[in-house]
Amino acid sequence: MHADLVLKHGRICTVDAARPWAEGAAVVGERIVAVGAGRDLEAWTGPGTRVIDLQGRLVLPGFIDSHVHFIQGGMSLLSVQLRDADGREALAARLAGAARQLPAGEWIVEGNWDHQRFPGAELPRRDWIDAATPEHPVCVSRLDGHMVLCNSLALRLAGVDRNTPTPDGGEIVRDPLTGEPTGILKDAASRLVYRIIPPPAPAQLRRIAQAALAEAAGKGVTTVHDVSGEEGFGIYQDLLGEGGLTSRISFFLPVASVQEVLKLRLQSGFGSTRLRFAGLKGFTDGSLGSGTACFFEPYSDEPGNAGLFHDQMFPEGIMGERLCAADSHGLRLAVHAIGDRAVASLIDLFQQAAQANPAWDRRFRMEHAQHVRPQDLARMAGLGVIASVQPYHAIDDGRWAGRRIGPERARMAFPYRAFLDAGIPMAFGSDWPVAPMDPILGIHAAVTRRTLDGRHPDGWIPEQRVPLAAAIAASTLGGAFAEGAEREKGSIAPGKLADFAVLDRDLFGLAPEQIAEAQVSMTICGGTVIFER
Repeated sequence: MHADLVLKHGRICTVDAARPWAEGAAVVGERIVAVGAGRDLEAWTGPGTRVIDLQGRLVLPGFIDSHVHFIQGGMSLLSVQLRDADGREALAARLAGAARQLPAGEWIVEGNWDHQRFPGAELPRRDWIDAATPEHPVCVSRLDGHMVLCNSLALRLAGVDRNTPTPDGGEIVRDPLTGEPTGILKDAASRLVYRIIPPPAPAQLRRIAQAALAEAAGKGVTTVHDVSGEEGFGIYQDLLGEGGLTSRISFFLPVASVQEVLKLRLQSGFGSTRLRFAGLKGFTDGSLGSGTACFFEPYSDEPGNAGLFHDQMFPEGIMGERLCAADSHGLRLAVHAIGDRAVASLIDLFQQAAQANPAWDRRFRMEHAQHVRPQDLARMAGLGVIASVQPYHAIDDGRWAGRRIGPERARMAFPYRAFLDAGIPMAFGSDWPVAPMDPILGIHAAVTRRTLDGRHPDGWIPEQRVPLAAAIAASTLGGAFAEGAEREKGSIAPGKLADFAVLDRDLFGLAPEQIAEAQVSMTICGGTVIFER
């Protein structure tokens, strides 16, 4: 038998302990059949074999992004870009430009603004943008997705005014003098407006999904863990049937849907190697940037605020009931926790589920795990909790996080080395579109912790840096393990899926600060080249 594809003359980092390095690989169909030196692959090469001469380039297993909002990310590519807007005028000008491109009445959404770039980190207000968008309702999100800015038209259409009660797990920010909403809605309060925004039409949803898939392919990402719920499932099925699902998607449904999922008798892992049900996703709190991450002590720069528990935690006890029910029926759990109180509370909930149900290969996942007390590391390790983390957040939030939580708590912010030393498995992701879906940038962030503002050239909290090999493993095999698919992917070995990321330079030969300059030159998923630069 001859191979369909042979890679040769490469420097292959396999992330396989049995054979860490190789020169080439042979592929039949979607699977790797051989890994080794050039002479080992000669017998696999025939007249119909596609041979790719890697010319010494570094090859890694296809990256696994363990935390994305895939459809939202695709929408962000096609929406107004506000991430680097640096103040009131820039924000208004970009929204005005977006409004000129749209018919009157059409919503302007996404945006991903960052008020930490504004003078004094001032939260924007609806009066900043009303004149720029008089005929278009606006609901644009902060880059962390935990608060939105709405113009007056959007609030009026949603019926949000000074008399609207604040929902559990959210906040309607109000003018202290008038009591009127300023236009900022945090966490659960944002749904007061989200619920009236029309969903994308089918043709638009297809364009969004295809844009997201193209972005993944260009970054070497061959699997994404989509934590967005069911919003993209229909179009994923369509693309799968057409052969257009170029990356593998493992999707999570909301933990609040546990009873509906149980009626279907779904279990984690159901599906194919291209489209798979991973489990249930939940929330315990909000975000640091929005001031809704839940801490034991108040924010250092906001003494009256210690954050919020998410509305999924209400009424009291409901989250524990849902997690126990899911765990008892073979459903894996991935739950968002950022503040130290949210982290500790989630460990308690995981422990309750583990004690209530028979032992099984449950693989609890804590999404973000940003601020962890030292005493909670051993509890995480003891329960086998996987830290599903996003290293780019450390170099982004690190610009201002110390001001928000103070130096003592900051020592255990994004504690990746502490996880490694405690034996806590890590799976790296991006949280796209909150951060770029670019695993190389995530690896660079984990290895250097050099903040985006350049103020920490030796790393913000440098003792939490991790070695390059560990960062690569967390971006590949760590993601496969978190999904329960480490026997199928995440490393380069015979029998595994033929997913590869070919880089334009060798990360192991670069100074750590140069890692971010590397790019993916080719992406292969299931033996098919899906991107080539």
